Amino acid sequence: MTVLTFLPDAAAEPLVVLVSNRAVLTQPDDSLLLTPATIAISSTTGKIVFVAPTVLPQEAFPASSTYVDYGNKLILPGLVDAHVHLNEPGRTEWEGFATGTRAAASGGVTTVIDMPLNAIPPTTTLEGFKVKLAAAQGQCWVDVGFYGGVIPGNADQLLPLVEAGVRGFKGFLIESGVDEFPAVSSSDIALAMTTLKDTPTTLMFHAEMLPPITDSVGDGVTRSDPPLAPKGELTSYSTFLESRPPAFETYAIEEILSMAGLAPQLHLHIVHLSATEAIPILRNARARGVNITAETCFHYLGLASDNIEDGDTRHKCCPPIREQSNQDKLWAELTAGEDSCIRTVVSDHSPCTPELKLLPDHLSVQPEYDEQNGALLRRPSLRFTDSGIDVTLPEEEKQDNKTDCCGNHEHAAELSHVQQDAAAGPQGQGDFFAAWGGISSVGLGLPILHTTATERAAPLSIVDVVRLCCQATAKQVGLSHRKGGLKVGMDGDVCVFDDEEEWVLRAGDMKWKNKCSPWEGHQFRGRVRETWLRGTKVYQLGGVNGGFVSGVPVGEAITERRVV
Repeated sequence: MTVLTFLPDAAAEPLVVLVSNRAVLTQPDDSLLLTPATIAISSTTGKIVFVAPTVLPQEAFPASSTYVDYGNKLILPGLVDAHVHLNEPGRTEWEGFATGTRAAASGGVTTVIDMPLNAIPPTTTLEGFKVKLAAAQGQCWVDVGFYGGVIPGNADQLLPLVEAGVRGFKGFLIESGVDEFPAVSSSDIALAMTTLKDTPTTLMFHAEMLPPITDSVGDGVTRSDPPLAPKGELTSYSTFLESRPPAFETYAIEEILSMAGLAPQLHLHIVHLSATEAIPILRNARARGVNITAETCFHYLGLASDNIEDGDTRHKCCPPIREQSNQDKLWAELTAGEDSCIRTVVSDHSPCTPELKLLPDHLSVQPEYDEQNGALLRRPSLRFTDSGIDVTLPEEEKQDNKTDCCGNHEHAAELSHVQQDAAAGPQGQGDFFAAWGGISSVGLGLPILHTTATERAAPLSIVDVVRLCCQATAKQVGLSHRKGGLKVGMDGDVCVFDDEEEWVLRAGDMKWKNKCSPWEGHQFRGRVRETWLRGTKVYQLGGVNGGFVSGVPVGEAITERRVV
């Protein structure tokens, strides 16, 4: 028996056939199954045309087929990261479509949804959306969807943005840190809810809000002045954490829920939930029938304030990374199954230039030693002699950032180069209140989640990871008809994951633009080996072109109108 028995037209078009002893397939009822599998993708349409819960031999397919047997490595759906800041146009020194989507591809992420800020212009008007789409043209290594923004005075733009294909909307209940994306008031939220109430979309909130009485000033989500009454050194993480207590999150969520009745059918969503004090509030609302969900982030699940050193502003984000005890409760909720209010896990990749992180010298110029090659590695300096803007184009990156199969730089640097003059740093080095807030991690989610779950012996299987990071994220943005699963008719987006490989993240492994992340130096278990986008292999660890084996970007902007 050959596949032609089931696909009589298979001989007429080339197929990509991927097989493994372990794959996570989507069943007809949308349940997920870990099983041996054979998956055939049309090279013409990029769609999955055949799936079998068994390993079929190469002889079962036409001779023209590309057949790859991954043995015991996992075949997973391409991840859908529903919270990424690509920052283009306007702040491309922070990130851009080319570098951000390359980073995504290197981590098995085949779809990212771009946030409406921090690009200039933001995606708060139809014209701004058109500008962003033009900037994305020809640069995307994975598929990219887009959110619109809710700001004061743009309610008349929301429905046109829905028609133009945005996947949802985001607003801030506290200042965002960039002038072009101001916070919304309660009346703005009410107007957005009533405007969107009959629309198939998701209305999302950065849920931090100053409580009525507080001695803390957290007047910017990402950049803020010191508190009026600081309780410690501004370089101490504990001082920063105390300035953004859980009440910021719970008060904001209660404010949102107080208006939920204005749009009972509208899907409401809390982005980057950090404080577990909010979980009972969300659970109670869901029990009352309120259509609200929450996401949390890889950094909240894998990092804890207990281990953050003074001055290490790589860890600054808002809401903040909280105590180990808080992380334990996040994991408990995450693994609570269908009762959990946390439905998705995302990166919230929010980069900036390293100089905006105000890192102390010992973090900005530390050399690395490559034990395998017995040489010092050149770690990209976190100080720049120019404006701090990285204007390297992808073609130049191939020449300047060659990597071996482990992602380390091929050329070691002399110690004298690494130990360049770092004296006279900017005022405020290590100041958690002056540094920009945001964590770079797009493409790292799978190893972070797998490693942390393994270390904790948490009841989180690879099937659960697919549910949280592929299936549910696709559903959140109205793309579950084509993304987030391996079944016939879906896009042929595939992540090949070696869940046994152990490795340490070095600067050379970071594919995003600015090589600054709190995950540097962490040891992970599990590594993405390949990424396929609609039947085309776009990334292979250790492959040519720095691993980006397709040679050119093949990603597309997703602008289809959302219908669910």
